Amino acid sequence: MAQEPAPTPFTVQETGQGFVTLQQAVDAIGDGEGTIRIAPGNWRQCAVQSAGYVTYTGEVPGQSLLGGTACEGKALLVLRGRGARVEGLVLADVSVGDGNGAGIRLEKGPLHVSQTWFRDSQQGILTVNGVDSEMVIDKSTFTRLGTCEHSAGCAHSIYAGDYGSVTVTRSRFEQGRGGHYYKSRAGRNVVVDNSFDDSKGRATNYMIDLPNGGGGEIRDNWFVQGADKENWSALIAVGAEGAQYSADGLVIEGNNARLAPGLGRNPAFVADWTGHDLLIRGNTLGTGLKRYERR
Repeated sequence: MAQEPAPTPFTVQETGQGFVTLQQAVDAIGDGEGTIRIAPGNWRQCAVQSAGYVTYTGEVPGQSLLGGTACEGKALLVLRGRGARVEGLVLADVSVGDGNGAGIRLEKGPLHVSQTWFRDSQQGILTVNGVDSEMVIDKSTFTRLGTCEHSAGCAHSIYAGDYGSVTVTRSRFEQGRGGHYYKSRAGRNVVVDNSFDDSKGRATNYMIDLPNGGGGEIRDNWFVQGADKENWSALIAVGAEGAQYSADGLVIEGNNARLAPGLGRNPAFVADWTGHDLLIRGNTLGTGLKRYERR
């Protein structure tokens, strides 16, 4: 009886060529531009992109999973080409020895992410520094991420270095397992129309941490702080590690924030270490929350 051909779950859309491994598909695009279509299934594979502009897309959104392994001891996708897009994937179950195992490790170039679920890893997205670049995330979910149990320090749902600008819209953060939900050292941050549901979080810290200040806007988000916190003193922190960038004009507007039912504490909605001219207005705060606290 003839053997069944090996499955080729990774297809380069422009050529129609199929590959057994994701790395082979990435290498086939090389320094060009191309789209890799990933078939439905649970593929325990990772890849390193060192050149080109690559789009990674699930053939059926939400049914193509990369998980359980990390290239270079870093992430499922290690990106240092000219740029990348990630669409419709599930990136899950990454754990490495230093505690920084991520769905995506962004080391160079712009990144656009949409309709992607990051779950059950030490980090969702981790970047290095890249002050002339940008990261944009839309309609994505970050579930059961973060840890502060390793010598390298805390991991987070998203941890952006000094990466120029970071934009996160229409996304959900939930059930954190340590660290912050969103930590960014970028000079500009746009965090709009997201939900931060910490009601089932464990040993978490801030919802949003801008440790080096920075401009931009935090607008029209929904926040719930849960009971199991390592640090419950604030929901949004600005400049806690030194104001490398001015936070003058940082808009924090139109957000809805509250404590989970039954909590009797008084955190600050915004804790500010910079003393800069933040524009905090039009937010709806639940019982116990202080609007602003200078630290």
